[in-house]
Amino acid sequence: MNPDASTIAAGAPIEVDLSPIAEGQDIKVFWRGKPIYISHRTKKQIDEARSVNVASLPDPQTDEARVKSGHEQWLVVIGICTHLGCIPIAHEGSYDGFFCPCHGSVYDTSGRIRQGPAPTNLAVPPYQFVSDTKIQIG
Repeated sequence: MNPDASTIAAGAPIEVDLSPIAEGQDIKVFWRGKPIYISHRTKKQIDEARSVNVASLPDPQTDEARVKSGHEQWLVVIGICTHLGCIPIAHEGSYDGFFCPCHGSVYDTSGRIRQGPAPTNLAVPPYQFVSDTKIQIG
């Protein structure tokens, strides 16, 4: 009794198995027609994201506010640049986060805008952990 394709396209929640995603790797899935990046961050990436002076950011937000407590290694963001809606490239740019080659917006490993014309951080979709290795988006 799974929902039909039109229901899924309209925004039914999706479940994603995280177990095949290696540390330092990310995947892209689609929810509501939007690309969702799921990154399995390394300790180094987490430490770098948390060492940033939040007041220096164009859109101040802590790394802790962008991930789920107890699952800090997982970053889940909507992969749409907040400047003009382009799709950024993961693991690119000066901060090993996301880079939008269209106009040069650079995001860090927490999906926060660091350089370029984008006005805000990459959005975090509604999601929850249904187990230690599975999330539900939506």
